[in-house]
This record gives sequence, structure tokens and C-alpha cells, in this order.
Amino acid sequence: MKRLRSFGDKAVVGFGGDVSDMQYIDRLLESIDIRENYSTHGNMLNAKNLHTYLAKIFYKRRSDFNPLWNHVLVAGFDGEGKPFLGSADLLGTTFSGPHLATGFGAHLAVPILRRKFPEEKPIEEISRDEAVAALKECLKVLFYRDARSLDKYSIAVITEEGVDLKEDEQLESQSWAFAERIKGYGAQTV
Repeated sequence: MKRLRSFGDKAVVGFGGDVSDMQYIDRLLESIDIRENYSTHGNMLNAKNLHTYLAKIFYKRRSDFNPLWNHVLVAGFDGEGKPFLGSADLLGTTFSGPHLATGFGAHLAVPILRRKFPEEKPIEEISRDEAVAALKECLKVLFYRDARSLDKYSIAVITEEGVDLKEDEQLESQSWAFAERIKGYGAQTV
């Protein structure tokens, strides 16, 4: 299931959680995207505005006791051209920060990202290759945590020039051969 959606040329929405609710949100975003593209005012929604819109949708549905069982991340640029990364969950709780993730990524990947890229380090000093390598390391850790998941992923890089979304990327060859040498767990035959 593809869980990244490009919105315009300056924002990406990443979904975690229920697939049917994700499809509902995707339809909402598609209708907004169409309305924005055909509007005459010429202003496109930026990532910060998109994040605010999604947070209000989540909060409204929660208040109606019919929550959307998702956690979304919105990445891109705000109205002033500054990088933006924000989160909204099923309760309508929102926050933004330099390191965010959904699901197990919030527990396993965020500490890796915080270690590699402390908040004191200016974002301008981080190269694209460094950032992509760090994300691949996080995905490798997450894959080893839950080996039943797929080793395929999607990655989006957002720059001033636009969104570069790559789907069906694959982690480097993951070998579970080391598991054969582990003793003391499960059935043992010596």
C-alpha cells in the first residue's frame, strides 16, 4: 500500500494507520488539489496550511465520536519558504518538529535521527545524501524489528524545485542467516 501522497509541488503527506480512512483522507486531499488548481486566486496551499486543514478534519471527526484512525505527517515548505514538518493524529493532536515518525518509527527511528542530526545543527548543513542514508538506516532497523513487513518502501525528497517521490525502493539485501546461529530461543536441535 502506497502511504505517501504528493500534494502540489511543495508538500507530501505520509499516512500511518487504517487504510480505508487513509483513502477517505486521500479523496479529500484530491478534491482540494483540484479546487486549488482551478482557482483564480493563484495561491497554492503550502505544507503548513495543509497540516492545519488535516488537523481540523481529525479534530472534527473525533468530536463527532467517529475518528479517523490515522496518524499523518505533512512535510514541505510553509508560506515563507521555510522547511516544515508537522504531525496530526486521530485525536486532532498536532505538533511539529525536526524529527517525526508514525508507528514504531516514533520509537525506533526518531532516536536515530536525533543522534545523527541534533536540533542545533542547521538544516542547511545536511546534504540530501546524508538524509537519505539516515532514513535507509532507520528503515533497516524497522525492518529487522518486524521481519514480516516488506523490504520495499517509498521515499520523498522535497526541495525548492519540487517533490521527488520514488516508490517501490528496496532495502539492501537483508539476510536472516544470522538467526540460524542464535541459541536459547525456540526449539533446539544440536
